[in-house]
Amino acid sequence: MYKFIGVRPCTFVYILLMVLTVFTWYVGVSGLSGLSFAFLVLGLSLLKGHLIGDYYMGLKTVSGIWGWVIVIWLILPGSLIAIAFYSAS
Repeated sequence: MYKFIGVRPCTFVYILLMVLTVFTWYVGVSGLSGLSFAFLVLGLSLLKGHLIGDYYMGLKTVSGIWGWVIVIWLILPGSLIAIAFYSAS
């Protein structure tokens, strides 16, 4: 298994997930609002879901339709939430 900057990929993804979570938390507690911040947080949550699917659920090496299940599952509710945010503003 390969290493990225001296750490295993799952450890690097874990650290990245924690950094993205702290950043999302900071956006919430600092009172940043607006459509752009809503889409930023939504995009980060979709990225986090994709990383979890690839590295922790083992879907990175799956071929065929099963590799797309997590992507479709993330895009569908993400798109619906984005439409709801956009139409509410």
